[in-house]
Amino acid sequence: MIGYIFLGCLVCFVFGSPYIQTNLELSTPIIQQVTYPIDHAEGPSWDARKNILFYVDIHTGRVFSYHYNTSLVHYITLNGNVTPVVTSENNPNLLIVGLNRSVVAVEWDGTNEIGNQRVLTTVSEEFPTSRMNDGKADKEGRLWFGTMGAENTSTGALTPNNGVLYKITKDNLDNPAIEIAPVNISNGLAWNSANDLFYYIDTPSLTIVEYQYDDVNGTISNPRVAVNIRSFTNLTGSPDGMTIDIDDNLWIALYGGGAIIKADPKTGELLQVVALPARDVTSAIWGGPDLDILYVTTSRVSLTSDEKKYYPEAGSVFAVTNLFTKGRPVFNANIVDNI
Repeated sequence: MIGYIFLGCLVCFVFGSPYIQTNLELSTPIIQQVTYPIDHAEGPSWDARKNILFYVDIHTGRVFSYHYNTSLVHYITLNGNVTPVVTSENNPNLLIVGLNRSVVAVEWDGTNEIGNQRVLTTVSEEFPTSRMNDGKADKEGRLWFGTMGAENTSTGALTPNNGVLYKITKDNLDNPAIEIAPVNISNGLAWNSANDLFYYIDTPSLTIVEYQYDDVNGTISNPRVAVNIRSFTNLTGSPDGMTIDIDDNLWIALYGGGAIIKADPKTGELLQVVALPARDVTSAIWGGPDLDILYVTTSRVSLTSDEKKYYPEAGSVFAVTNLFTKGRPVFNANIVDNI
């Protein structure tokens, strides 16, 4: 199925309040709501070839596209929990998607009806109730996809130590490599500008771990805690998705913390807090023609009815500008060209 909506009027926010930009306030982050709310927006990825932001609504199986040039939002629906979504290097109309415990190639141009689908691999047979949660492609097109344990729908409790971070290549589809295990909730990933450091989040650990990264072999080693969320005593929430800017500072979504934060992984220092009109902030990616827009996804799935009234924009994608930095191009997957 496919749906769309045109957002003819964008709502602007600064720290949760309606806002109209003036020339006297150029140092303040500008926050625009650019999509309508969904239950659990996650996994944003920018396709510079089309000026499209792809993202997902995990539990409804929907993959969305937000078109920068028109503000149109389209979606397709897959059968299961869906996240993440990664664009392909040699086929601009092919997406690589995490679906339940599988990696699936899906033909979709971001606008028209869904095309063919093919399961490329299925992981974590030993954890049948686990699912994919976050992932990206590295510079060479290898996939780094992570899983998480099952969530109890009534209590929210997580099955511990049922997650794994996998490395998936053209050559190991039958047996993806295990890079980090066990983990609880495999989440945000990023590589630095020199491509010799890799950053990773296992959400309950409340830390961002830095690894030495060998791009030739696609290996990680020598982990150290780069950012400890516990040290930011004035903040709440847990680290979720993450991206990195051209200055090699990390932008970390705080689920339950109502903000995305900028941190220096070299020193562990908190540099900036950008509050959002949503309690549960899930992830972020740089996009726009100049890669200077920070697209931030949010969730409403865990909110009560009263909390949804307090956070009516929760579940939307927000565009944050005026941050005085930008991102680098998103890496595309290179594990399959056609279905």
